[in-house]
Amino acid sequence: MPVWLRQYRWRQSAAAVFVWLPLPPRRATAASIFCTERYLKVSIPPFLFEAVLYAPIDDTNSTAKIEDGNIFFTLYKKETGMWDSLMIENADKEKLQYLRENAILKAQEKAKEEAEAKKVTKEEHKKYALEATMKLEEAERKRIENLKEQERQKVTRELELWKNEQTYIEGQNRIQREEKLHQEQLKEKKKEKITKPMIPNEGTSKTNEGTSKTTVKPTKGPGFNSNSIFSENLKEEQLPAPRSAGTIKVNFTSRVFPTALRESRVAEEEEWLHKQAEARRTINADFAELEDLKEEEKNPDWLKDKGNKMFATGNYLAAVNAYNLAVRLNNKLPVLYLNRAACHLKLRNLHKAIEDSSKALELLTPPVPDNESARVKAHLRRGTAFCELELYAEGLQDYEAALKIDPKNSTIEKDAEEIRRIIQGTSQDV
Repeated sequence: MPVWLRQYRWRQSAAAVFVWLPLPPRRATAASIFCTERYLKVSIPPFLFEAVLYAPIDDTNSTAKIEDGNIFFTLYKKETGMWDSLMIENADKEKLQYLRENAILKAQEKAKEEAEAKKVTKEEHKKYALEATMKLEEAERKRIENLKEQERQKVTRELELWKNEQTYIEGQNRIQREEKLHQEQLKEKKKEKITKPMIPNEGTSKTNEGTSKTTVKPTKGPGFNSNSIFSENLKEEQLPAPRSAGTIKVNFTSRVFPTALRESRVAEEEEWLHKQAEARRTINADFAELEDLKEEEKNPDWLKDKGNKMFATGNYLAAVNAYNLAVRLNNKLPVLYLNRAACHLKLRNLHKAIEDSSKALELLTPPVPDNESARVKAHLRRGTAFCELELYAEGLQDYEAALKIDPKNSTIEKDAEEIRRIIQGTSQDV
């Protein structure tokens, strides 16, 4: 049964209400504060303070401060004016129960709206990152296409030059062949002139007996040489000019992997390159903030160990900062969310502890024997945060899930039984 705290002091102005609530001298757990427009609740098990306010307040800007064994509340009024009392007086039990349940429902709706807003913002960020990535990839694709086009134009120009050179060489060779043929024809004509026979002198005499022919043959005089007559006019046979040298350039497509394309597995290589590009984009997403870090400070494992050391020394804020940076570098490690949830529990950031524990459970799939211990820790830390928020039913579900994974753990069983007794006591009190 809860022990109600009845002692408090309050004063007011036209715009705000100030409440002093003394804390018990010996409290086993930290104070849990729940505040809405018309409902204020402070839980320090087994002590409980509850107030159904006289008029609505601005719960977003209102503050609470624990100092010197007191809780100081500064509650800003939604409408300026003076209240007759801090709480609603002479209200029956049914009306108080209705106001209490209505306050809890509004708080849940507000938390749901904030979660939806965070989800929308997160989706917008993802969409923006996707668009930025697509623009970068499009720019890279255009750059590669421009390089290919420049290379194609260069090869085309070189091919045209080579064709022109070949045409010129063929023309020179054709001219040389024609000259050679002409020289051969001249030589043939000169040989015909040399070998042509002389025309003989014919004499005819007629006698009574018949007709007789006398052929006068040319006589060779001394020093006559038929081959030396045209020797001075003959020209030496001209040889064709040597072929001109040319150069052919061969360009090879660059590859990331050293193996030949016929020996490679293209699909696996493309997947590996895609993952590497994604990892580089993740690391370089906030490069302006990360460029001043040392090389070891860009390692998620090194940051995790540093956060663990900070947690062991009680410096929970520094540990949270280390885990935050590690998550930015690699958001697929469940141990980072699990350890950060433990830090949020110590800092009383209960909603963030629930969020990190839930994220760790999402990453710890599928459930296998190797991640049983991590799943038990995630359920226990989320269940503890629910219980600190007095959402005992949700906390009991997590403790039962942890007990289902580790049924021999007596400590979890005792804590689950204690939560059941609290739920039963709360229902009987209502």
